[in-house]
Amino acid sequence: MNSKETKTNSMTVGVVGLGFMGTAISANIVKDGFSVWGYDILKERTDMLVDNGGRAAASCREAARQADVLLVSLASLSAFQDVVWGPEGLLASGRKGLIVLECSTLAVADKEKAWSDMQRAGMFLLDCPISGGARAAQKDLVVYGSGHQGSYERCLPIIQAFARSNYYLGEFGNGSKMKLVANLLVAIHNVSAAEAMVFGMKAGLDPEMIYKVMCDSSGRSRMFEVRAPRMVKNDYDSPSMKVKIFQKDLSIIDEYAKSLKCPTPLFSNSIQVYTGAMAKGLEEQDTASVCAVLEDWARLKRSPVK
Repeated sequence: MNSKETKTNSMTVGVVGLGFMGTAISANIVKDGFSVWGYDILKERTDMLVDNGGRAAASCREAARQADVLLVSLASLSAFQDVVWGPEGLLASGRKGLIVLECSTLAVADKEKAWSDMQRAGMFLLDCPISGGARAAQKDLVVYGSGHQGSYERCLPIIQAFARSNYYLGEFGNGSKMKLVANLLVAIHNVSAAEAMVFGMKAGLDPEMIYKVMCDSSGRSRMFEVRAPRMVKNDYDSPSMKVKIFQKDLSIIDEYAKSLKCPTPLFSNSIQVYTGAMAKGLEEQDTASVCAVLEDWARLKRSPVK
């Protein structure tokens, strides 16, 4: 390891938001030798970070003051607003020169407002949403980076500690735009995987055999490979992405597409299946549960999985 790498890896990293994604990311950053301070409103999550070798911050502001680079991964706009503008938030930290990797999926306009306010406060906000949350623990993530290029390049050793690949996409906001493109495909492919499974099962095929054969066919997709095993087992507990949380992403994509006057017929139809999952009481289940919705619509009754 050369001297430049040693200096870079001596950076202290803060992680705010230790949900499914943040916990996996922080654990991998710790494993790569970085000092990590984490904060979450749920104490059991910060306790998990401590168990993994990190340190617990008492607030977002403390995490910002301890860190050279702060990574933010949040599930909602309200949480983001509190982290940026709240009394214990980033702006309250007064931490000039802080680089913030904002990895949440949010509307571009909401991130741009934060970018403007943080720039005036002497902080560098980077728009860096992440794709591939279902396999975050395995570092099977892709980062869509945008914003100040020098700051982004300084963060590359940290990004490489938790992601298999990353793309620098230029001006601030381009990362979020690319994430919306990715999530549009995720939404459609997840429903198409469920539709294919239900079609096959209704025809009398064994679900496990459908999965095995389709994974070796030209019709396979990444979402089929990731979500179909849950559909085979008819088990949607311990979600990597809850139906109710994905509603936020669906709404952002839908509103942004309408603002661009861009038709999205397949995506628009897919939204109805996710709405069906909410109506069926599956909001806390994994998004693969759209399969259960289509099974109901097809009046498919399958035997319990052994």
